[in-house]
Amino acid sequence: MTLIILGLVLWAGVHFWKRVAPDHRATFGEKGKGIVAIGSVIAIVLMVIGYRMAEGAVFWGRTSAMTGINNLLMLFAFYLFAASGKGTRITRAIRHPQLTATVVWSIAHLLVNGDTPSFVLFGGLGLWALAEMVVINRAQGPRGAYHAPPIKSEVIAAVATLVVFSIVAAIHIWLGYNPFG
Repeated sequence: MTLIILGLVLWAGVHFWKRVAPDHRATFGEKGKGIVAIGSVIAIVLMVIGYRMAEGAVFWGRTSAMTGINNLLMLFAFYLFAASGKGTRITRAIRHPQLTATVVWSIAHLLVNGDTPSFVLFGGLGLWALAEMVVINRAQGPRGAYHAPPIKSEVIAAVATLVVFSIVAAIHIWLGYNPFG
């Protein structure tokens, strides 16, 4: 679990860097984006390898009901992520759709993975997303005006959601984790 924790710390560190130390981050200019990208990739690799190697107590497993709820939550998480890029109407109600998607994703995964490594990985990323929202809200203050996007944005977000969900489901199946039970 050490690798999971190292990955989480690195992930949080590179993502909080801009918010917690904006002047230091600004000194790197465009190279700062590369540092964040490389740090993020390394963090993901650490978390994935750590999760696949980790062992821990199991408190619950997958059930048919939780698998169905997980899949619905995952569709919603993918939609939130797509909505953030297209600025759909849901962004009027949800200020941080990508971070909210991360929280929904983490909850969905905890519903079907009730073991200690899952608590650390999915719970850790969910807590990071919540903390990131608080830090961003403090730094940015109240949100600006909302402008309703065209219906085309809604359609693109919905189609992107279904495509990405299908791809991620196929990858999960390929790795031996059938998301459909």
